[in-house]
Amino acid sequence: MARDPRYDILFEPIKIGPVTARNRFYQVPHCTGMGSNWPNAHAELRGQRAEGGWGVVCTEEVMIHPTTDEMPGASMRLWDDDDIPMFAAAADKVHEHGSLFGIELVHGGLSRANKTSRMAPLAPSHQANKYATLPQARGMDLYDIAMFRRWHREAALRAVKAGADIVYVYCAHNVALPMHFLLPRYNRRRDAYGGSLENRARLLREVLEDTLEAVDGKAAVALRFAVDERMGPAGLEWQSEGREVVEMLAELPDLWDVNVSGWENDSVTSRFSQEGFQEDAISFVKGLTSKPVVGVGRYTSPDSMVRVIKSGIMDFIGAARPAIADPFLPRKIEEGRHDEIRECIGCNICVSGNNTAVPMRCTQNPVVGEEWRRGWHVNTIPPKGSDDSVLILGAGPAGLEAARALGERGYEVTLADRAKEPGGRVSQESTLPGLAAWARVRDWRVGQIQQMANVRVYLDSFMDDKAVMGFGAQHIVYATGASWRRDGVGNTNRDTIKGAGGAHVFAPADVMEGRVKKGPVVVFDDDHHYMGALLAEKLATDGMEVVFVTPSAVVSEFTLLTLEQGRIQTRLLELGVTIRQQTNIAEIGTDNLRLACIFTGQESELAMGSVVLVTSRVPNEQVYHRMAKHPDVMETVGIKTVALIGDCLCPQTIAAAVYDGHLYARELDADQGEGAEVPYRRERVLMMESH
Repeated sequence: MARDPRYDILFEPIKIGPVTARNRFYQVPHCTGMGSNWPNAHAELRGQRAEGGWGVVCTEEVMIHPTTDEMPGASMRLWDDDDIPMFAAAADKVHEHGSLFGIELVHGGLSRANKTSRMAPLAPSHQANKYATLPQARGMDLYDIAMFRRWHREAALRAVKAGADIVYVYCAHNVALPMHFLLPRYNRRRDAYGGSLENRARLLREVLEDTLEAVDGKAAVALRFAVDERMGPAGLEWQSEGREVVEMLAELPDLWDVNVSGWENDSVTSRFSQEGFQEDAISFVKGLTSKPVVGVGRYTSPDSMVRVIKSGIMDFIGAARPAIADPFLPRKIEEGRHDEIRECIGCNICVSGNNTAVPMRCTQNPVVGEEWRRGWHVNTIPPKGSDDSVLILGAGPAGLEAARALGERGYEVTLADRAKEPGGRVSQESTLPGLAAWARVRDWRVGQIQQMANVRVYLDSFMDDKAVMGFGAQHIVYATGASWRRDGVGNTNRDTIKGAGGAHVFAPADVMEGRVKKGPVVVFDDDHHYMGALLAEKLATDGMEVVFVTPSAVVSEFTLLTLEQGRIQTRLLELGVTIRQQTNIAEIGTDNLRLACIFTGQESELAMGSVVLVTSRVPNEQVYHRMAKHPDVMETVGIKTVALIGDCLCPQTIAAAVYDGHLYARELDADQGEGAEVPYRRERVLMMESH
């Protein structure tokens, strides 16, 4: 298909100092949960981005010295020349497809605890560490500043040796030493590096000048700068000092990469933001500099991309999460297939992977993180290995992805679901406050399946054991999901809560389907993911009095990993929801609850009209087990395998269900070979002889 001429502007080459990007698609630096721990995986991931059409592909944060040690976090390290090969491997993969490779050099200052290097964290002034009570950060003297400048310069030289086309100076996300110098709340110095804005920005200017001198025209120098902290007068604001810094340094870097700080503001979930959510803060930058500007805003629509370029907001379309969801987004636009873009849903499950120091995952893209270790390619999948047919029961996220991927392989697939619409839990959950974008998980897969003549979908179609046995498929897949428990068994209570099971005790589906009518409503969250708070928000928005009770210390504890916990708890408080933390339910009465402190056991009573238990789920696996008990019957009717996938195998995230469906499709006829107990390649540590 030919490219729509409306999008020609996106494919114009753009000069960045001494180098030229082949188009305006710019994968900005973003974490992967891989870093220096998984260098082969990192290189393959970045290479597939370049193959997918991103004109610039960057690393994640690259720590420049042992005084900025993020371990056990999974960032990259460029401490000495021995680290160069892992960057060279990624550079080669990116250059193979004609893209530019960027390395983001970082010193985390007072946001690093240096747990493995055991060196004192550095800061503009003596103060508490940003993320840890100990060790405190040590105020830098002039010698320390000179050393930091030398470390950064040496790291820039190593980056060029590794093949970097763009070398970053980092002053963003409130985790960078130059930004700590810039902010008065961290910088209480009285010398030439403190006091006035010009003094507080001195180190940033010096590091920029050092880096430009070090690369000596062999690479471009980018400045990543947070123009606003979304804190009002308590922090950096784009209308005042944020703007003044840009004016002060306007022509110094070769490229401005601008955003808002911290990470929770730069990567707001779709639950709390829309596409282009940073435009209000960054749109002034291009008017102050002749250098190209890149920004982000979770752009997935090519029309929006054209708009921000033509309106003069930016020169490059920056992306982290949209590039994770669809690494081939630029090529799809270039080839006239923009309606096939797998759009980011803004759930931040990718961020949760990095925050737990494991290779990231994506709800939309099950291949991410598996490019090297499983050898998966995001845009290709092996053809079928037989003429067998597959029957999938359940059209939720796992079933839809399995059907789509099997269909792409060429298998004859039948997908049946007793519901009147596809999507399973995705269709339910996307109706909750702020989650409309999550429906993209269903819609993209349904759209792909509708184009496949070899995949047939039957909705409002219940198939009992006899129908399955007589269907004639060689492979049966149960993707029948899971059901929320109604007995209160969860993380805290490993036995039934006394009084559960009454007519006034409900499960999440009852809220979503409008069956909870009598207040006050107590939402008991012992699941600690996002569901409990979402149901509380919905009930409160519907006008009901809501009390949120949880054994956790915070609301929706898991969402600390997705950077939205603060917004979630704030939203409930703004809606008037009463929150009882570190509290368990001891007994459910007819019109009240007996609550207990999780530490002391001290009890109290709480009046209520209804209780919603959000505790744990039970897999809908009964039919599978009935089938598996009769291998002789299965053999008689020609059934070769029966499998469980998704939540009916193990209740988990939607991302995990999609991955499980994809894994099944990939491995249906795969030769596991020797060593199948470890189903993927591992990064090996090279043992060195002692000297």
